[in-house]
Amino acid sequence: MTAAASDINFCFPVRELESERVKLTPFIPDLHADLYFQGSAAYPELYDFIPWEAFTDTSDFVKKVIEGCVRPDTGIALYAVIDKTPTGTNPSKPTSANFAGIMGYTNTSPANLSTEISYALILPPFQRTHVTTNAIGLLLQYALDSPPHGLGLRRVQWKANRLNTKSINAVQRLGFKLEAILRYDRIFVGSKTNAANGERERAGDPRPGTVGTDTALLALCWDDWESERARVLQAMDRRS
Repeated sequence: MTAAASDINFCFPVRELESERVKLTPFIPDLHADLYFQGSAAYPELYDFIPWEAFTDTSDFVKKVIEGCVRPDTGIALYAVIDKTPTGTNPSKPTSANFAGIMGYTNTSPANLSTEISYALILPPFQRTHVTTNAIGLLLQYALDSPPHGLGLRRVQWKANRLNTKSINAVQRLGFKLEAILRYDRIFVGSKTNAANGERERAGDPRPGTVGTDTALLALCWDDWESERARVLQAMDRRS
C-alpha cells in the first residue's frame, strides 16, 4: 500500500513494518480514520491518561489529530496497527475485524538521532494480546536497527502519565528504563481527576479548574538495544 504524499510529512522515510502477526501501515485518513473512530467510540476510557476527549465523529478526529497535529509536524509519523491473525481477514484491507488501533513516532529529531513512540492507542478488543508488543517492537526495530534495515537512531523514548502503570510496565518489559518523573508536566482541561497528580490548586492559578499531571519518562537507547533486541523479538513471538 502506498500512502498519498499529502498524508506523510515525516522527516525520515516511512514504510510499512511487519511481523508474523502484526502489520503497521502509514495512516491514511480515507482508509483508516473511520475505522479508528468507530472502533474507539464506545471506549472513552482510552483517553483517561492523555489530554484528548472522546471525538464526536470521524471528521472531528481527522481535524484535531491528523490535520491539527500529525500533518503539520515533520517529527510525527502515524501508523495504523493491523492484526494479521483474525481468520479470513486480509491485512492489506483493514476492516473492523483486524484494525487494532494507532501508534507512531513523535518528537523525532534527525539532528539528535532520537524519537519517541507515542499515539499508542490500541482498541480494547486487541489489548492484552500480541498486538501491543508487536507494534512497539516493530517501531523499535525500525528506529534502532542500523541502516539499511533501520534508521540507526540512538534513542527512543516513551512518556506516560505517572499513574498509568499498565503503559509503564508494558514498555519496561521490553527494556525501556525509567529515567525521570516530570512533575507538573502537563495540564488537563476538565475533570480527569484519575490522571491528576493529587496536588492542591494554588490560589490565583492562571488556569483554575484544570489538573496538573506528572509524566514518567522512559527510554531505550542503542546500547540497550544491543542487549535487549533478542528479548524483544522473543516477546513478539510469544504465544501465551
